[in-house]
Amino acid sequence: MSHPTATTAAHRVIYKFKSQATPDLIMLAPHGDALLRLLGREPAAKGIVEPAAMAAAMAAIEQAVLAAEAARAQAEREAEARGESLAPAEGVGLRQRMWPMVDMLRRAAAAEVPVVWGV
Repeated sequence: MSHPTATTAAHRVIYKFKSQATPDLIMLAPHGDALLRLLGREPAAKGIVEPAAMAAAMAAIEQAVLAAEAARAQAEREAEARGESLAPAEGVGLRQRMWPMVDMLRRAAAAEVPVVWGV
């Protein structure tokens, strides 16, 4: 897997994840970069997740989602203890943002085909 140069990474706008088992999944670069970091990888212009690594990838995403939700719940409890209310979460949460990738990984694993990007 090749790693992009700073110039390449700065100009990349989207990731297009592909699998023979699913439709393509497109993510904006910041979200795709975050996804790859959740999987223990450095963001890269090209890459692959082999079927053997998919269970671990799905577990890593789920762990990150649970940690984000637990942190939000803790912040809400702390605000309530101070007699305040926490502002509503803005935007799309991690669970919603990562669900399409979990679904892609699940379906690709079942079909025993890889998920690739940048190829």
